[in-house]
Amino acid sequence: MKRIDILPSKSAAHRMLIAAALCEEPCDVILSERSLDIEATENCLAEIHRVRKEGATPEGNGEAVEEAQLHCGESGSTFRFLIPLVAALGMDAKFYPEGRLSQRPLSPLVEELEKKGVTFSPLGANPFHVKGQLEPGAFRIPGNVSSQYITGLLMALPLLADDSTIRVTGERQSVGYVNLTLQVLREFGIEIITERMGEELVYRIPGNQKYRSPGTCKVEGDWSNAAFWLTAGVLGEEAVQVTGLNPNSAQGDRKIVELLRRFGAKIEVQEDTVTAYPSGPSLRGIVIDASQIPDMVPALALVALAANGTTEIRHAERLRLKESDRLMSVTEVLNALGGRVEERPDGLVITGRGVLSGGRADGYNDHRIVMMAAIASLITTDKVILTGSAAVNKSYPTFFTVLEENKMGNNLERR
Repeated sequence: MKRIDILPSKSAAHRMLIAAALCEEPCDVILSERSLDIEATENCLAEIHRVRKEGATPEGNGEAVEEAQLHCGESGSTFRFLIPLVAALGMDAKFYPEGRLSQRPLSPLVEELEKKGVTFSPLGANPFHVKGQLEPGAFRIPGNVSSQYITGLLMALPLLADDSTIRVTGERQSVGYVNLTLQVLREFGIEIITERMGEELVYRIPGNQKYRSPGTCKVEGDWSNAAFWLTAGVLGEEAVQVTGLNPNSAQGDRKIVELLRRFGAKIEVQEDTVTAYPSGPSLRGIVIDASQIPDMVPALALVALAANGTTEIRHAERLRLKESDRLMSVTEVLNALGGRVEERPDGLVITGRGVLSGGRADGYNDHRIVMMAAIASLITTDKVILTGSAAVNKSYPTFFTVLEENKMGNNLERR
């Protein structure tokens, strides 16, 4: 049996680092491993702290007198969480997004902030300039665009002098990420009141709150990245045991356990350890609603190719706005390796093949596509020749080290 200690959750780490940076008392966030996205958040927070400290007047009112230069890499969480935060702090900041990040949507978040005293560069500008003091009040955000908008507001609005509300309209997607935010805020002493008003969800945020340090907080394991190792256990010839996972986590991607079981895989959960057993012959196609778990689609598509029958992945249209157009890149990569994947406007239809032939795979500068292609090599008859593998540094820099240490990369060649 192969045993893997999973790295800390990127989603939880972003939130904890921001909360810790807003505490007046010291707070130690324990991270056993970092990625480019996490380093982007850490560097931006350090720059925010520097500018606020150096811009403080002798009276100590904390007014910033220079622009903060915030290099957020390709991290959507860093970008979208910190825009409301610098506005709540009344800072003048320039964000420098990389890759496709400047093309990813910021509307209607910026329009809501503009109504409350904040000014912006035109959408898509790089650098993206944010200036002005955010005012408290009522904010309205659709639930089906990005949960990151809601998280950014939930973390920023408690700092304002008066109360605010966030009204979430329509269907809510990626609910687990908002729940994770609320969990972290509670841990840092922030009060958020959640109310249901008809079809809408309303968050009431008392103003003039202070983040209180819990002293030390350890970031729990990452379910999103664990999904690839559990997939490897299901598809490979030897069981894979992943440790460091919280089975009761607010991370929505812990649903990988339920979904693999629905495919017919044998999965065991004991305390913080999940074990996936080889299950190839017993796998069967299923229908998946990906609206709450978009990041798991690459791993699930790979399992579907090994299953008997057809799998449909629905409500995944937001994947077109990730590091790559993931509906396109999943289709292109898996078909290049001998799969049978049909791309649809909001999802995928996958016909199980049992095994793949292998061949060349482009990583599309997308960490999850690279990991998918690497794990696909477990069920190919010939080698997978993978280009662009460095994209894993975005979320999992040691991925290929772990793959090779566990002797799962024998049919993989990286170029």
